[in-house]
Amino acid sequence: MSLSLQFFGATGEVTGSLYVLSTGTHTVLLECGLIQGGADNEKRNWDDFPVDVADIDAVILSHAHIDHSGRTPRLVRQGYSGPIYVHEATKALCEIMLPDSGYLNEKDAEWENKKRRRKNLAPLQPLYTQEDGENCIDLFRGVGYAEPVEVVPGLMLTYHDAGHILGSSIVELAFASGGARRTLVFSGDLGFRDAPVMNPVSRIDHADAVLMESTYGDRLHRPIEETLDELTEVFDMARAAQGNILIPAFTIGRTQDLLHLMVENYARWNLDDWHIFLDSPMGIEATEVYARYRHLYDTELFGARSDLPRLPNLHQTRTPEESMVINELEAGAIVIAGSGMCSGGRILHHLKHNVWRPQCHLLIVGYQAYGTLGRRLVDGAETIRLWGDDYRVRIRLHTIGGLSAHADQRDLVDWYKGFSNSPPLYLVHGEDRAQRVLAGKLRDEMGAPVHIAEYGQKIRI
Repeated sequence: MSLSLQFFGATGEVTGSLYVLSTGTHTVLLECGLIQGGADNEKRNWDDFPVDVADIDAVILSHAHIDHSGRTPRLVRQGYSGPIYVHEATKALCEIMLPDSGYLNEKDAEWENKKRRRKNLAPLQPLYTQEDGENCIDLFRGVGYAEPVEVVPGLMLTYHDAGHILGSSIVELAFASGGARRTLVFSGDLGFRDAPVMNPVSRIDHADAVLMESTYGDRLHRPIEETLDELTEVFDMARAAQGNILIPAFTIGRTQDLLHLMVENYARWNLDDWHIFLDSPMGIEATEVYARYRHLYDTELFGARSDLPRLPNLHQTRTPEESMVINELEAGAIVIAGSGMCSGGRILHHLKHNVWRPQCHLLIVGYQAYGTLGRRLVDGAETIRLWGDDYRVRIRLHTIGGLSAHADQRDLVDWYKGFSNSPPLYLVHGEDRAQRVLAGKLRDEMGAPVHIAEYGQKIRI
């Protein structure tokens, strides 16, 4: 039997997930994620894929987040025409996300080319276009949880609920050849035990090798009740100061978590005193997908006969003109907008109008990668630069760790404990410190055969 796996992404970092699985006769790409976190990192998205595109027989994605799915349009643009296996809800979300990602690429290239023309330099092409994002969806094959499907001869794929975002999946791959059978389990991104919307993470009993994310392998999230108390304080302070609240949020997952918590805590947070803006066309569309697939989780986010969140003062602003009107409000606005790491999108315009105002508040509710504006703000930047102008940072910043959609150290250790045979474990999707601390915890507590995956490393299963 020949089943091997090679690591080509999210090794020693959180974004850009990409692994190559070989059965000896077929090649499968596991994840095809975009590298994020500053211009230098993002240049690596232009690199050639680690295997010849013509040799790839199938692609498997764990979920829709762009650091797991965002290079699929480029793969298809370079000639890939085989199947891309995803959970059926992931397909619906990628129909929104990938064309939008292509559109942003086109805008970035357009902006860069304006500068290049002034320097008499040749124009740049976008990484991929909106049309590329739309075209790749034709190759997506939607699969439900616990519905095995053969992706290449002898290799069976089964998705299990990862509890991270809608459609997020643990990937179980069982390969049978010559009477032998080997099973590889990839965690994808695992959800936090106190996740507001999603179901608990599925447990799997047996594997011959495990790939596990390690984003928060070095820390514990705050209990949800403490987080709700913290948010109560922020809303009270902002109301007393007569300012606005800005919330940069990932459009898939975090946005819906926030809306759900606002529904549940509407009276506690005195939200009838506020105008709540979901200022994200993609966030609005993603929330509609959450309504369509509400059978995959247990929550009261939507009314029984409605696809709208149960918030009477929610304004869903789709157009740029509607978004600009928000900045006429000096107080009383809660603005949920992308991007979640402040690396682009409408949140930048709201920062321009509010970051210098000490009566306003900025809620950081998700992971901020190195090199992003969000990370610089969390690290205490005194000034930020937006569209060529410098702005002093006087806004009150709050990092709300208890809203993470990722498992913390306790969740990761508990999930691995679910395997009865203590299989070899390879840590991916984490920064160096998080991985080293988690590896030490697993070795000390369980004697686990844990390894930190390295770029280009090849393992046999």
